[in-house]
Amino acid sequence: MTYKILVINPGGTSTKIGVYADKQNIFEKNVMHTQEELAPFIRIYDQRDYRTAVVYNTLKENGISLSDIDVIIGRGGMGKPIEGGVYAVNEAMLEDVKNASYGEHAANLGPIIAKGLADVSKVPALIMDPVSVDEMEPIARISGLAELPRISMMHTLNSRAVAKKVAQEKGKRYEDLRLIVVHLGSGISITPHACGRMIDCNNSFEAGPMSPDRAGSLPAKSLVKLCYSGKYADATELTTKINRKGGLYDHLGTKDLREAEKMAQDGNEYAELVLNAMAYQIAKEIGAMATVLKGDVDFIIITGGMAYSERLVNYVTESVRFIAPVIIKPGEKELDALAYGALCAIRGEEPIKVYK
Repeated sequence: MTYKILVINPGGTSTKIGVYADKQNIFEKNVMHTQEELAPFIRIYDQRDYRTAVVYNTLKENGISLSDIDVIIGRGGMGKPIEGGVYAVNEAMLEDVKNASYGEHAANLGPIIAKGLADVSKVPALIMDPVSVDEMEPIARISGLAELPRISMMHTLNSRAVAKKVAQEKGKRYEDLRLIVVHLGSGISITPHACGRMIDCNNSFEAGPMSPDRAGSLPAKSLVKLCYSGKYADATELTTKINRKGGLYDHLGTKDLREAEKMAQDGNEYAELVLNAMAYQIAKEIGAMATVLKGDVDFIIITGGMAYSERLVNYVTESVRFIAPVIIKPGEKELDALAYGALCAIRGEEPIKVYK
């Protein structure tokens, strides 16, 4: 039997939609959302009906009926810390992402949209490898303050998918390789993989390298002073600054790496310095994660949208290739990964886990 799979991947300003017949992609579209379209919605959850209609109408316009779909899988949101794998969307999960109990993120719409459409078509609704996957070792959770443990938050889906792809290409089992996967997107996740588990991460919302719009690690004492300086009205305003208006945007006024590189190319010395600093911080974090694997690293894999930048990739590669061979896999394969996960689950080849 061939299974028809609908895949939904909501991002900050886009909704990616894919339809698969088993492993074959038979339809794909990335629907972009303007700031004007999203402006009326105060919270991410408020976009649920708008985004659901976008998916439904896109399918309809392209001659795809929900009645032909056998399973729907969405990108997982910011929920409870859980192990990786495929999960059925249930009420507990919906409540957590609806209320943003563990954080606001466009990915929270993944299970919501999947469940809404699945209830109409009477098929299973699933998610896989959400950003809240937690496979960290106990030692990695300890920070310098007992009341502030380190939290696992990363680009799990693409990081594991590309790691498995590289393992397949090398004729190895993913579980037998020791890898450092570097996801370079609007956020940057750098994760060591061992025995099929992601045993540490930098949590791109709180630490690690700066990125196009996230500040990354900051000097703690200076940050505390900034919190009490009166410059920001409340915690929400400063958190927004750190997670949405930091990094390249704070320094150079753009979140587009291509624009920043053009500035440097045109002679802007500060843009040159900031771009080199971001690359420096990425390489530095890779070095830190190499110590987690005790220097026993088979491959360093660089992936994500910014991996298309030769300038950035070359700087990082030159800095870290002494650790292990560097493999470049630009872009992301999240739709493919979700579809394959759903296929394995519906065939009974992988367990469908329960979110509690």
